[in-house]
Amino acid sequence: MDPRTVGRIRLALTLAILAAFGLAYLFSAAFRSEVDRAATLLGRGDVSGLRDYILSFGLWAPVVSASLMVLQALVAPLPAFVLTFANGLAFGTFWGGMLSLASASLAAALSFGISRALGRGVVGALVGNTSLESADRWLSRWGAYAVLVARLIPVISFDVISFAAGLTRIRFWWFMAATVVGMAPATFVYSYLGGRAPQYVRVLLVVFGVVIAGAVVAAIVRRRKQGKPVPLSEERDTIEEDEPGR
Repeated sequence: MDPRTVGRIRLALTLAILAAFGLAYLFSAAFRSEVDRAATLLGRGDVSGLRDYILSFGLWAPVVSASLMVLQALVAPLPAFVLTFANGLAFGTFWGGMLSLASASLAAALSFGISRALGRGVVGALVGNTSLESADRWLSRWGAYAVLVARLIPVISFDVISFAAGLTRIRFWWFMAATVVGMAPATFVYSYLGGRAPQYVRVLLVVFGVVIAGAVVAAIVRRRKQGKPVPLSEERDTIEEDEPGR
């Protein structure tokens, strides 16, 4: 099939998924309430509450868990490891880990596809230009192995790297292989801790917050050293850079 046709199909599917979610959120009070509740539990790191929420859906619990993993990827910077802890607590180390690995891989593929189909402008709006610039530098430093290295370091945002990778020439299947191999160790460790020591999620949340704050401060300092004005908000950031790998 012609590459342009494949690109158009991919763009159409991506837009259809985003439109369906957006319309459901806007026009269904019940759906909006469930999404807001889940996002609140994720954001505050309530592992037990999230476990109870997921299991309340019965046979649909794995599907709901996978949907939440995709949700956190699109609503960065909600931390994915909170959901991995909850899956370990809800389904056990092995099955919880497998569910988290599969759903996180799906979220990564979707993030990569959105980025490649819609371009840098949309990605910047989703994850923030500061985060995207940090990911650009990471990809420039490590080259083709950037995705694998990023997956092996838990405090690096998987979702930002997935979006940024979609702007490069990295092949999709290489990206997915690096994602699965790199995520697997931390995923099963988190799943194990979720079933036996869920309180450790609080420590990881603190580390996550410190890393985010450090990245923002570093970006501000770097811009000031370069003599660039610091924007008042992400939305007003008018700095344009070439897409990596193009």
